[in-house]
Amino acid sequence: MVRLSILSGLASGLCALANPLVKRASLQQITNSGISNPTNVGFYMYVPDKLASSPGIIVAIHYCTGTAQAYYSGSPYATLAEQYGFIVIYPSSPHSGTCWDVSSKATLTHNGGGDSNAIANMVTWTMSKYKADSSKVFVTGSSSGAMMTNVMAATYPDIFKAGIAYSGVPAGCFVSSSGGVDAWNSTCAQGNSVATPQAWANVVTNMYAGYTGARPKMQIYHGTADATLYPNNYNETIKEWCGVFGYDYTNPTSTEKNTPLTNYYRYSFGPQLQGIYAVGVGHTVPIQGTEDMKFFGFSGSSSSSSSITPATSTLLTKVATSAASTPTASTGGSTGGTVAHWGQCGGAGWTGSTTCVAGYTCTKANDYYSQCL
Repeated sequence: MVRLSILSGLASGLCALANPLVKRASLQQITNSGISNPTNVGFYMYVPDKLASSPGIIVAIHYCTGTAQAYYSGSPYATLAEQYGFIVIYPSSPHSGTCWDVSSKATLTHNGGGDSNAIANMVTWTMSKYKADSSKVFVTGSSSGAMMTNVMAATYPDIFKAGIAYSGVPAGCFVSSSGGVDAWNSTCAQGNSVATPQAWANVVTNMYAGYTGARPKMQIYHGTADATLYPNNYNETIKEWCGVFGYDYTNPTSTEKNTPLTNYYRYSFGPQLQGIYAVGVGHTVPIQGTEDMKFFGFSGSSSSSSSITPATSTLLTKVATSAASTPTASTGGSTGGTVAHWGQCGGAGWTGSTTCVAGYTCTKANDYYSQCL
Protein backbone atom coordinates (compact mmCIF):
# COMPACT_ATOMS: atom_id res chain seq x y z
CA MET A 1 0.00 0.00 0.00
CA VAL A 2 1.09 3.58 -0.62
CA ARG A 3 0.88 4.48 3.04
CA LEU A 4 3.47 1.89 4.01
CA SER A 5 6.18 3.71 2.12
CA ILE A 6 4.86 7.12 3.13
CA LEU A 7 4.48 6.33 6.80
CA SER A 8 7.34 3.93 7.39
CA GLY A 9 9.64 4.91 10.17
CA LEU A 10 6.99 6.50 12.37
CA ALA A 11 8.28 4.51 15.30
CA SER A 12 11.45 6.61 15.19
CA GLY A 13 9.33 9.67 15.93
CA LEU A 14 8.50 8.17 19.31
CA CYS A 15 12.08 7.60 20.40
CA ALA A 16 12.01 10.40 22.99
CA LEU A 17 9.53 8.65 25.22
CA ALA A 18 11.80 7.21 27.90
CA ASN A 19 10.33 7.42 31.38
CA PRO A 20 12.15 6.69 34.65
CA LEU A 21 9.21 4.78 36.11
CA VAL A 22 9.07 0.99 35.83
CA LYS A 23 6.30 -1.12 34.33
CA ARG A 24 5.39 -3.65 37.00
CA ALA A 25 2.48 -5.46 35.37
CA SER A 26 2.38 -6.64 31.75
CA LEU A 27 0.37 -6.04 28.61
CA GLN A 28 -2.56 -8.45 28.38
CA GLN A 29 -4.68 -9.36 25.37
CA ILE A 30 -8.39 -9.52 26.18
CA THR A 31 -10.00 -12.31 24.18
CA ASN A 32 -13.09 -13.25 26.17
CA SER A 33 -14.79 -9.92 26.81
CA GLY A 34 -17.91 -10.76 24.80
CA ILE A 35 -18.07 -7.23 23.39
CA SER A 36 -19.31 -6.48 19.90
CA ASN A 37 -16.17 -6.10 17.80
CA PRO A 38 -17.40 -5.70 14.22
CA THR A 39 -13.99 -5.11 12.63
CA ASN A 40 -11.95 -7.47 14.83
CA VAL A 41 -9.83 -4.74 16.43
CA GLY A 42 -7.23 -6.22 18.77
CA PHE A 43 -8.03 -5.55 22.44
CA TYR A 44 -4.99 -5.12 24.70
CA MET A 45 -4.84 -3.65 28.18
CA TYR A 46 -2.39 -2.63 30.85
CA VAL A 47 -3.67 -2.74 34.43
CA PRO A 48 -1.08 -1.42 36.88
CA ASP A 49 -0.17 -3.24 40.07
CA LYS A 50 -1.29 -0.21 42.05
CA LEU A 51 -4.71 0.26 40.50
CA ALA A 52 -6.76 3.16 41.85
CA SER A 53 -10.00 2.21 43.61
CA SER A 54 -12.01 4.00 40.93
CA PRO A 55 -9.46 4.18 38.12
CA GLY A 56 -9.30 6.42 35.11
CA ILE A 57 -8.84 5.03 31.60
CA ILE A 58 -6.59 6.20 28.78
CA VAL A 59 -7.08 4.76 25.30
CA ALA A 60 -3.69 4.94 23.54
CA ILE A 61 -3.96 4.45 19.76
CA HIS A 62 -0.94 3.48 17.68
CA TYR A 63 0.35 4.86 14.36
CA CYS A 64 0.41 3.25 10.91
CA THR A 65 2.77 0.23 10.79
CA GLY A 66 2.44 0.03 14.58
CA THR A 67 0.68 -2.36 16.91
CA ALA A 68 -0.72 -2.33 20.41
CA GLN A 69 2.50 -3.97 21.60
CA ALA A 70 4.69 -1.38 19.86
CA TYR A 71 2.75 1.53 21.32
CA TYR A 72 2.83 -0.08 24.75
CA SER A 73 6.61 -0.31 24.52
CA GLY A 74 7.21 3.01 22.82
CA SER A 75 4.85 5.34 24.69
CA PRO A 76 4.97 6.39 28.36
CA TYR A 77 1.40 5.56 29.34
CA ALA A 78 1.96 2.18 31.01
CA THR A 79 4.74 3.56 33.20
CA LEU A 80 2.62 6.60 34.06
CA ALA A 81 -0.24 4.24 34.92
CA GLU A 82 1.90 2.87 37.75
CA GLN A 83 2.17 6.38 39.18
CA TYR A 84 -1.46 7.45 38.79
CA GLY A 85 -3.31 4.14 38.95
CA PHE A 86 -5.23 4.36 35.66
CA ILE A 87 -5.83 1.62 33.09
CA VAL A 88 -4.45 1.86 29.55
CA ILE A 89 -6.34 0.31 26.63
CA TYR A 90 -4.19 -0.32 23.55
CA PRO A 91 -6.37 -1.16 20.53
CA SER A 92 -4.56 -2.81 17.62
CA SER A 93 -5.59 -2.16 14.03
CA PRO A 94 -6.88 -5.16 12.04
CA HIS A 95 -6.11 -3.60 8.65
CA SER A 96 -3.25 -4.20 6.23
CA GLY A 97 -0.47 -1.78 7.10
CA THR A 98 -2.12 -1.33 10.52
CA CYS A 99 -3.47 2.13 9.78
CA TRP A 100 -6.88 2.90 11.29
CA ASP A 101 -10.12 3.16 9.39
CA VAL A 102 -10.93 6.86 9.61
CA SER A 103 -12.55 7.00 6.18
CA SER A 104 -15.68 4.82 6.09
CA LYS A 105 -19.21 5.84 7.02
CA ALA A 106 -19.27 3.04 9.60
CA THR A 107 -16.34 4.36 11.61
CA LEU A 108 -17.44 7.99 11.21
CA THR A 109 -20.85 7.24 12.72
CA HIS A 110 -21.77 6.72 16.37
CA ASN A 111 -22.50 3.01 16.84
CA GLY A 112 -21.92 2.58 13.12
CA GLY A 113 -20.09 -0.72 13.31
CA GLY A 114 -16.56 0.43 12.41
CA ASP A 115 -13.23 0.59 14.22
CA SER A 116 -14.44 3.47 16.38
CA ASN A 117 -17.40 1.38 17.54
CA ALA A 118 -15.13 -1.51 18.51
CA ILE A 119 -12.84 0.77 20.53
CA ALA A 120 -15.80 2.41 22.28
CA ASN A 121 -17.10 -1.04 23.27
CA MET A 122 -13.70 -1.87 24.77
CA VAL A 123 -13.94 1.26 26.90
CA THR A 124 -17.45 0.61 28.17
CA TRP A 125 -16.53 -3.01 29.01
CA THR A 126 -13.47 -1.84 30.95
CA MET A 127 -15.45 0.82 32.78
CA SER A 128 -17.91 -1.80 33.96
CA LYS A 129 -15.37 -4.49 34.87
CA TYR A 130 -13.08 -2.19 36.87
CA LYS A 131 -15.69 0.27 38.16
CA ALA A 132 -13.81 3.06 36.46
CA ASP A 133 -14.40 6.75 37.05
CA SER A 134 -16.46 7.90 34.07
CA SER A 135 -15.14 11.45 34.53
CA LYS A 136 -11.59 10.24 33.83
CA VAL A 137 -11.85 8.53 30.45
CA PHE A 138 -9.47 9.89 27.82
CA VAL A 139 -8.12 9.13 24.35
CA THR A 140 -4.82 9.90 22.65
CA GLY A 141 -2.79 8.69 19.69
CA SER A 142 -0.05 9.40 17.18
CA SER A 143 -0.40 9.91 13.41
CA SER A 144 -3.11 7.48 12.28
CA GLY A 145 -3.85 7.07 15.98
CA ALA A 146 -4.22 10.84 16.25
CA MET A 147 -6.69 10.74 13.36
CA MET A 148 -8.65 8.12 15.27
CA THR A 149 -8.38 10.22 18.45
CA ASN A 150 -10.25 13.03 16.71
CA VAL A 151 -12.77 10.53 15.34
CA MET A 152 -13.34 8.98 18.78
CA ALA A 153 -13.90 12.43 20.30
CA ALA A 154 -16.43 13.20 17.56
CA THR A 155 -18.30 9.88 17.51
CA TYR A 156 -18.30 9.15 21.25
CA PRO A 157 -18.38 12.50 23.08
CA ASP A 158 -20.56 10.81 25.69
CA ILE A 159 -17.64 8.56 26.70
CA PHE A 160 -14.49 10.67 26.49
CA LYS A 161 -13.72 13.71 28.62
CA ALA A 162 -10.58 14.80 26.75
CA GLY A 163 -8.42 13.89 23.78
CA ILE A 164 -4.83 14.59 22.76
CA ALA A 165 -3.93 14.16 19.09
CA TYR A 166 -0.27 13.97 18.08
CA SER A 167 0.10 14.87 14.40
CA GLY A 168 -3.25 13.89 12.94
CA VAL A 169 -5.97 15.39 10.74
CA PRO A 170 -9.47 16.72 11.49
CA ALA A 171 -12.20 14.20 12.24
CA GLY A 172 -13.81 13.32 8.91
CA CYS A 173 -10.98 14.70 6.79
CA PHE A 174 -10.05 11.25 5.45
CA VAL A 175 -13.62 10.43 4.45
CA SER A 176 -13.74 8.27 1.34
CA SER A 177 -16.11 9.31 -1.45
CA SER A 178 -16.42 5.63 -2.36
CA GLY A 179 -17.11 4.60 1.23
CA GLY A 180 -13.83 2.71 1.37
CA VAL A 181 -12.64 1.23 4.65
CA ASP A 182 -9.15 2.29 5.78
CA ALA A 183 -8.75 4.40 2.62
CA TRP A 184 -5.89 6.83 2.04
CA ASN A 185 -6.84 10.45 1.25
CA SER A 186 -3.99 12.39 -0.35
CA THR A 187 -6.00 15.62 -0.51
CA CYS A 188 -6.36 15.62 3.25
CA ALA A 189 -2.87 14.31 3.97
CA GLN A 190 -1.34 17.12 1.92
CA GLY A 191 -3.29 19.74 3.80
CA ASN A 192 -5.62 20.62 0.94
CA SER A 193 -8.92 19.81 2.66
CA VAL A 194 -9.95 23.28 3.79
CA ALA A 195 -13.32 24.37 5.18
CA THR A 196 -14.90 26.97 7.42
CA PRO A 197 -15.12 26.29 11.16
CA GLN A 198 -18.87 25.81 10.83
CA ALA A 199 -18.45 23.31 8.00
CA TRP A 200 -15.98 21.33 10.07
CA ALA A 201 -18.29 21.54 13.09
CA ASN A 202 -21.07 20.09 10.94
CA VAL A 203 -18.81 17.16 10.09
CA VAL A 204 -18.34 16.46 13.80
CA THR A 205 -21.97 16.86 14.85
CA ASN A 206 -23.17 14.68 11.96
CA MET A 207 -21.11 11.81 13.34
CA TYR A 208 -23.46 11.61 16.32
CA ALA A 209 -26.71 13.06 15.04
CA GLY A 210 -28.94 14.47 17.74
CA TYR A 211 -26.30 14.51 20.48
CA THR A 212 -26.53 17.69 22.58
CA GLY A 213 -24.40 16.81 25.61
CA ALA A 214 -20.91 17.85 26.67
CA ARG A 215 -17.94 17.28 24.38
CA PRO A 216 -14.37 16.36 25.31
CA LYS A 217 -11.76 19.08 25.61
CA MET A 218 -9.04 18.71 22.99
CA GLN A 219 -5.31 19.30 22.69
CA ILE A 220 -3.78 19.26 19.20
CA TYR A 221 -0.03 18.77 18.54
CA HIS A 222 1.57 19.21 15.12
CA GLY A 223 5.02 19.91 13.69
CA THR A 224 5.73 22.67 11.20
CA ALA A 225 7.98 20.34 9.18
CA ASP A 226 5.53 17.44 8.93
CA ALA A 227 5.89 16.08 5.40
CA THR A 228 3.46 13.16 5.87
CA LEU A 229 0.36 14.86 7.27
CA TYR A 230 1.11 18.40 6.18
CA PRO A 231 1.08 21.28 8.71
CA ASN A 232 -2.15 22.80 7.42
CA ASN A 233 -3.90 19.85 9.06
CA TYR A 234 -3.07 21.49 12.39
CA ASN A 235 -4.89 24.62 11.28
CA GLU A 236 -7.91 22.76 9.99
CA THR A 237 -8.15 20.65 13.15
CA ILE A 238 -8.06 23.80 15.27
CA LYS A 239 -10.76 25.31 13.05
CA GLU A 240 -12.86 22.15 13.43
CA TRP A 241 -12.85 22.16 17.23
CA CYS A 242 -13.19 25.95 17.38
CA GLY A 243 -16.32 25.51 15.29
CA VAL A 244 -17.61 22.86 17.68
CA PHE A 245 -16.92 24.90 20.81
CA GLY A 246 -17.87 28.29 19.34
CA TYR A 247 -14.38 29.80 19.63
CA ASP A 248 -12.75 32.33 17.32
CA TYR A 249 -9.94 30.44 15.60
CA THR A 250 -8.30 33.71 14.49
CA ASN A 251 -8.01 35.01 18.05
CA PRO A 252 -6.48 32.63 20.60
CA THR A 253 -6.96 33.80 24.16
CA SER A 254 -3.32 33.24 25.09
CA THR A 255 0.02 32.07 23.74
CA GLU A 256 2.74 30.29 25.69
CA LYS A 257 6.08 30.33 23.94
CA ASN A 258 8.71 27.61 24.37
CA THR A 259 6.07 25.44 26.06
CA PRO A 260 6.33 22.56 26.77
CA LEU A 261 9.69 22.51 24.92
CA THR A 262 11.90 25.05 23.18
CA ASN A 263 10.31 26.21 19.90
CA TYR A 264 6.94 24.77 20.85
CA TYR A 265 4.08 27.27 21.01
CA ARG A 266 0.94 26.51 23.00
CA TYR A 267 -2.19 28.40 21.97
CA SER A 268 -5.36 28.40 24.06
CA PHE A 269 -8.59 29.16 22.24
CA GLY A 270 -10.88 28.64 25.21
CA PRO A 271 -11.19 26.26 28.17
CA GLN A 272 -11.87 23.30 25.85
CA LEU A 273 -9.13 23.67 23.23
CA GLN A 274 -5.35 24.02 23.04
CA GLY A 275 -3.04 23.78 20.05
CA ILE A 276 0.68 23.06 20.32
CA TYR A 277 2.68 23.97 17.23
CA ALA A 278 6.19 22.49 17.23
CA VAL A 279 8.52 24.58 15.06
CA GLY A 280 10.94 22.49 13.01
CA VAL A 281 9.45 19.17 14.15
CA GLY A 282 8.47 16.60 11.53
CA HIS A 283 6.17 13.60 11.69
CA THR A 284 5.33 12.81 14.42
CA VAL A 285 5.63 15.10 17.45
CA PRO A 286 7.09 13.03 20.34
CA ILE A 287 4.64 12.25 23.13
CA GLN A 288 4.83 14.60 26.11
CA GLY A 289 3.74 12.23 28.86
CA THR A 290 4.06 14.62 31.79
CA GLU A 291 2.07 17.29 29.94
CA ASP A 292 -0.56 14.71 28.99
CA MET A 293 -1.06 13.90 32.66
CA LYS A 294 -1.66 17.58 33.40
CA PHE A 295 -4.14 17.97 30.56
CA PHE A 296 -6.02 14.84 31.60
CA GLY A 297 -6.13 16.08 35.18
CA PHE A 298 -4.00 13.38 36.78
CA SER A 299 -1.42 15.93 37.93
CA GLY A 300 -1.13 19.70 38.23
CA SER A 301 -2.14 22.22 35.61
CA SER A 302 -1.22 22.50 31.95
CA SER A 303 -1.05 26.30 32.13
CA SER A 304 2.16 28.29 32.49
CA SER A 305 3.21 31.68 33.80
CA SER A 306 4.73 32.46 30.39
CA SER A 307 1.27 33.12 28.94
CA ILE A 308 1.15 36.20 26.71
CA THR A 309 -1.50 37.83 24.58
CA PRO A 310 -0.88 36.97 20.91
CA ALA A 311 -0.46 39.71 18.38
CA THR A 312 -1.48 37.57 15.41
CA SER A 313 -3.49 34.52 14.49
CA THR A 314 -1.75 31.14 14.67
CA LEU A 315 -3.63 29.84 11.66
CA LEU A 316 -3.26 30.14 7.94
CA THR A 317 -5.23 32.87 6.24
CA LYS A 318 -6.56 30.52 3.54
CA VAL A 319 -10.21 29.71 4.32
CA ALA A 320 -12.71 27.92 2.10
CA THR A 321 -15.66 30.02 0.97
CA SER A 322 -17.99 27.05 0.89
CA ALA A 323 -20.05 26.22 3.96
CA ALA A 324 -20.73 22.68 2.81
CA SER A 325 -20.68 20.02 5.48
CA THR A 326 -17.92 18.09 3.70
CA PRO A 327 -14.51 19.79 3.30
CA THR A 328 -13.21 20.17 -0.21
CA ALA A 329 -9.78 20.62 -1.72
CA SER A 330 -8.56 24.19 -1.53
CA THR A 331 -7.85 26.15 -4.69
CA GLY A 332 -5.89 28.78 -2.82
CA GLY A 333 -7.36 32.25 -3.03
CA SER A 334 -5.56 35.56 -2.70
CA THR A 335 -5.46 37.09 0.76
CA GLY A 336 -3.90 40.35 -0.40
CA GLY A 337 -1.34 42.43 1.45
CA THR A 338 1.15 40.67 3.68
CA VAL A 339 1.05 37.41 5.59
CA ALA A 340 1.10 37.43 9.40
CA HIS A 341 3.54 35.45 11.54
CA TRP A 342 2.79 31.70 11.20
CA GLY A 343 0.68 32.29 8.09
CA GLN A 344 1.11 30.43 4.79
CA CYS A 345 3.11 32.33 2.21
CA GLY A 346 3.73 29.79 -0.55
CA GLY A 347 3.52 26.24 -1.82
CA ALA A 348 2.13 24.36 -4.80
CA GLY A 349 -1.29 25.78 -5.64
CA TRP A 350 -0.95 28.74 -3.28
CA THR A 351 -2.21 31.99 -4.85
CA GLY A 352 -2.24 34.21 -1.78
CA SER A 353 0.32 36.75 -0.69
CA THR A 354 3.94 35.63 -0.49
CA THR A 355 5.29 38.58 1.49
CA CYS A 356 5.60 38.20 5.26
CA VAL A 357 5.08 40.99 7.75
CA ALA A 358 8.24 42.79 8.85
CA GLY A 359 10.59 40.62 10.90
CA TYR A 360 9.55 37.28 9.41
CA THR A 361 10.75 35.26 6.42
CA CYS A 362 8.77 33.01 4.10
CA THR A 363 10.32 29.63 4.93
CA LYS A 364 9.75 26.50 2.85
CA ALA A 365 8.61 23.42 4.79
CA ASN A 366 7.91 21.33 1.69
CA ASP A 367 6.73 21.74 -1.91
CA TYR A 368 3.17 22.37 -0.75
CA TYR A 369 3.70 24.62 2.20
CA SER A 370 5.78 27.66 3.15
CA GLN A 371 5.23 29.66 6.31
CA CYS A 372 6.19 33.05 7.75
CA LEU A 373 8.71 32.24 10.47
